Order: sequence, then structure tokens, then C-alpha cells
Amino acid sequence: MLGIEAWKPVLTALLLPPVPLLLLTLIGARLLLPRRGLGWLLILFSVVMLWLSACTGAARGVSQLFLRPPIALSFDRVREIKADVAAHKPVAIVILGAGAEPFAPEYGVSSLQDSSLERLRYGIWLSRETGAPVAFSGGIGWGQTDSAPEARIAAKIAVEDFNRQLKWVEDESRDTRENAGRTIAMLKPAGIDHIVLVTHGYHMPRALRDFRDAAGPGMQVEPAPMGLARGLETPTLEWLPSSRGFSLMRQVLRELAGTLAGA
Repeated sequence: MLGIEAWKPVLTALLLPPVPLLLLTLIGARLLLPRRGLGWLLILFSVVMLWLSACTGAARGVSQLFLRPPIALSFDRVREIKADVAAHKPVAIVILGAGAEPFAPEYGVSSLQDSSLERLRYGIWLSRETGAPVAFSGGIGWGQTDSAPEARIAAKIAVEDFNRQLKWVEDESRDTRENAGRTIAMLKPAGIDHIVLVTHGYHMPRALRDFRDAAGPGMQVEPAPMGLARGLETPTLEWLPSSRGFSLMRQVLRELAGTLAGA
């Protein structure tokens, strides 16, 4: 009501590296004259944390320690879900969006961001393997403007690129909590009592919490995390700064902040 939600992307950007560490470095520099020891301590601490904030090894460590994402679905479990679908049990695969591109000039139309495409691909693969119908949840995020709803873009890509039809399209949610509430409200009237939830591993703990809260005791929400593969870096490279490490650390810290804030 106060418009606070619209500031979530800005506040998130200010809370995540490198902004807090850059500010801490400036504070340390200011303290060099009156309190030289404390000033150098803050500067060195900031430099070390900036280094670690861009390392894939550090990002994975923080994720395992604080987020504890679930493991991937085993092939045996996929076969069990297939058997449930064959027995006409009400199962649905739910894919969570991760952002859209309002206009992709190479295609001449709107498209999905890389993370969202990865989730769509895995969800459609699960649908092919199990026979379960697919729902996609995602509208226009708080940080986006002048874009088509993400779920509508995903439905178009599913048909044109994967030759698969999405059975449910939830296109009004703006964040994970709304993903959960709106998707559950859409699936319950259809009699669905078992959801296989697809999102990235680092996002799964928070998404699972929100969906289980929205579903209540009468519906099973099962995690199907993806994006869990380790990179090709050697152990040494995992602890050297890289753009991939920086991106992964920001994603992990963003999820941690959202979990702590109850968002």
C-alpha cells in the first residue's frame, strides 16, 4: 500500500556486494588518520570480502552452509512420478520464472532471461519423462517495466521451441510469495494435490517454504531443483575472482536476505 514493494530491486542492489564493501572501504580510508589501525583493518577486511564475493567456491560454501538446497530428483523418483501420473493421480509440474527480456532484438520479440529459460527447459523435460502437465508462474517483476508477463512469453517459447503446451499460465505474480499464492489458488480447483516444483537450487529453499505455506496440509510440494552442476573450474580457479563467481554469490546472498526477511 505504501509502494515499498516497488523498491525491493533497489534495496536488494544496495544490500548485495559490492556496494556495502565499497562503503566499508571508504569508511576505513576515512579512519586512517584518526585511527590508523582500525582504518587498515576495515580496508583489508573489505578487500578480502570483495575477493571472496567473486569466487565460485565461496558462493557454494555459503549456499551449502546457510541455504542447504535439496538434491536433484533421482531417476528412480522420476519413474515413480511417471507411475503416479499413469495411475491418474493429480500431479502438476510448476516452473517458477526468473525474469524476462522486454525485447530481444535478435528475435524481434520479448524473450526469457537465461535462468528462466533453464528452468523452462528442465520443467518441460520432466513433463516429457513423467507425462505430468506443466504450469508456469511469473508476471512482471518489481524491477521490470514495459514487459509482457513472463508466463505468457514462456508459453509461447514452450510451443514454438519445445513443441509443448503449458496447461496453466499464472501471469500476475511479481515475486516468489505471489508465485506461491496465485499458483496454488489456480491448481487447487483443478484437483491437483501434488506439485513438483522447478527452480534453481539456490532459490528452492525459499520457494519451497512459500509454496508449502500457501498449499497447506492437503497438498504435497516436492522440490525438483536444477542448475546444481559444478563448473569446470579447478579447485584453484574456484577461489579466484570471476564474473560467474560474482553472479552466483549475489544470487545466494539475495536468497539468504529474502529468507531472513521472510520475503
